[in-house]
Amino acid sequence: MNVAQIYKDAQALLEGHFKLSSGNHSQFYLQSAKVLEDPKTAKILAEALAVQIKKSGIKVDAVCSPALGGLIAGFALATALDVRFIFAERAEGEMVIRRGFEVKAGENYIICEDIITTGGSALEAAKQVENSGGNIVAYAALANRGFCSRVGSTIEPKDSCKLPLDKPLFALEDFAFEMYAPDNCPMCKEGSIAYKPGSRGN
Repeated sequence: MNVAQIYKDAQALLEGHFKLSSGNHSQFYLQSAKVLEDPKTAKILAEALAVQIKKSGIKVDAVCSPALGGLIAGFALATALDVRFIFAERAEGEMVIRRGFEVKAGENYIICEDIITTGGSALEAAKQVENSGGNIVAYAALANRGFCSRVGSTIEPKDSCKLPLDKPLFALEDFAFEMYAPDNCPMCKEGSIAYKPGSRGN
């Protein structure tokens, strides 16, 4: 499966001058919402991700995603795995699980995002599951930005990766784009203005 081509075909692998959620700048940006707006494509990607997870032998009872970006990917993965799906969301700046969702003690959860960058939001959702008595057995995403190490990749985790090293990360592809601090961005030095296409602050 050529995941990069799927993103390109969906006009979801953008090239330009982007301000990322981290505050850094990049020439490339992944917009998974454009990929996942097609249910057939979402199904194909989620089933490919589910194959990796099933091969690992990990027992999964449910999938939890942090809102908003991970909702469609997480639901599609839960469907492919035939397990429950819940989500965590921000309320007054804190990630919480509400809306009547119940995490039962001892249940095994995968935390699923559309894209894993440093894994900060995924880790926040994981802590909420654990606080309610659930077990985190793995993390998953359609795309890995290269800060964390995924199963089947040779990329080593960076210091900025927030995911625990003792839990596997399953993802379909690595997209390790060059990033720049705003005061060291070559595009800024050329007079270009960074655009923020992401879900936060936009």
